[in-house]
Amino acid sequence: MQAKTEIERRVLMLIEPICVEQGLVPVRVRLLGREKNNILQIMAERKIDGMLGIGECAKLSRAISALIDVEDPVSGKYQLEVSSPGIDRPLTLLSHFVTWEGFEAKLELDRLIEGRRRFKGILAGVDAESILVDLEGETETAQFPFDWISDAKLVMNDKLLKNSAASSKQQAKQQENENEH
Repeated sequence: MQAKTEIERRVLMLIEPICVEQGLVPVRVRLLGREKNNILQIMAERKIDGMLGIGECAKLSRAISALIDVEDPVSGKYQLEVSSPGIDRPLTLLSHFVTWEGFEAKLELDRLIEGRRRFKGILAGVDAESILVDLEGETETAQFPFDWISDAKLVMNDKLLKNSAASSKQQAKQQENENEH
């Protein structure tokens, strides 16, 4: 789910070593737009805390740009966009569903289950290679194979905003402590 198309998978394969070298994890690669106005969107986060600062975005963007210019995996013109996943972030790795357990998410499957593809509920963890979700209006926890998920993202709500604010405060305090030493 980090990459959907063959081009996106190729870009992901190219940028993974750069991300690892910088202590980052690629979250998602998407080639958006049309042939003449493409945007190559790359989202990444730090392994340790899931964040990504502006300076890190710029450093990653320069490294990726240089590599992509040489490897040329995307035909035609495109604009490179490197960013953090944001607050209502996509969930693209199995580990994301563990990290964000207890938070509300929207899921889209690549197949119909009981006549629907889209589901919304509270993430309830992972069982082997399946995602557990407490769905709205259901009494039992639903289980979806990770391979069936075509798209997933957190839902912007008060709980998520409070968590983000707390993480930002913690990050600022950590940065302040590092600057003092």
